[in-house]
Amino acid sequence: MKEISIYGANRFEAFTKTRSGSRGIVVRDGMILLSHEWKSGWWLVPGGGLEEGENPEKCCVREIEEETGVIARPVRHFLTLYEYYEEYRYIDYYFVCEAVGRGEMRLTEAERKRGATPEWVPLSEALSIFARHQEYAAESEEKRGAYLREYTALTEYQKMILTDTDN
Repeated sequence: MKEISIYGANRFEAFTKTRSGSRGIVVRDGMILLSHEWKSGWWLVPGGGLEEGENPEKCCVREIEEETGVIARPVRHFLTLYEYYEEYRYIDYYFVCEAVGRGEMRLTEAERKRGATPEWVPLSEALSIFARHQEYAAESEEKRGAYLREYTALTEYQKMILTDTDN
């Protein structure tokens, strides 16, 4: 399992708060599951924050179902990302997952307002969406950072699957 740190342009000298979450790269028939917030134009790998007493795997399964309606099974924890923005350190646990069934989407009010919709896209398309992270620097450090996070994770996923194929 690989660990990577990302430092935002707006980070403080020291962090005073930590937020942990999990994200799942769900693969089905060569496609990657993303959440597309069509009203805001954002794309994200499904995931979110750990709840009290929850481990990263359970968080990943819960968040994927809530955001997409897909029931997923984590197969491999392949990456932990540490992000530093303002006074926060964010810890994101990334899992490779397989889709094992259909559940029920339970979007938050904010996600509904942003038009969150699950979409299956080829890995190459997902990489090209997130590769544009630097274009958002002037518009929103939050969006730039989120896209850099997702691009980093998908790039590491791609390296992992290429290495696994070579062995």
